[in-house]
Amino acid sequence: MLHANKGAEAPLDGKGLRIGVVQARFNADITDALASACLAELAALGVAEGDVDHVQVPGALEVPIVLQAMARRGGYHALVALGCIIRGETYHFELVANESGASVSRVALDAHLPIANAILTTDNLEQAVARQTDKGRDAARVAVEMARLLATLK
Repeated sequence: MLHANKGAEAPLDGKGLRIGVVQARFNADITDALASACLAELAALGVAEGDVDHVQVPGALEVPIVLQAMARRGGYHALVALGCIIRGETYHFELVANESGASVSRVALDAHLPIANAILTTDNLEQAVARQTDKGRDAARVAVEMARLLATLK
């Protein structure tokens, strides 16, 4: 019988995990902060610097194809998607937000690989700035937790 992981039972341990991080450059001030927080948290969780592959792509729509390429290459225990989409005056926001989010989920399901999705979707820059550090840190924690959880289910 499977028992729910309550999260507080044991601290997260990233030792020995290999993590891929894909960062969109669009809205670079935000995505750089997301990446810094994510990478720092991965290190704090024990993921060795040499076990993290960090690549950049132009924008949120390009993140999923690189996640897919990394998943197909293999060797990762989890991946992380980082980006920032800020609402503008056109329908473009909805298209980019919906397509990037759905595509990240599809890659995770198709590859049977956890992907922590920290592509921010905000109404304005202030909301993005308010979330950049916490969401970057959260993405690292989700990646480690889900990698460990899925390893127990294999």
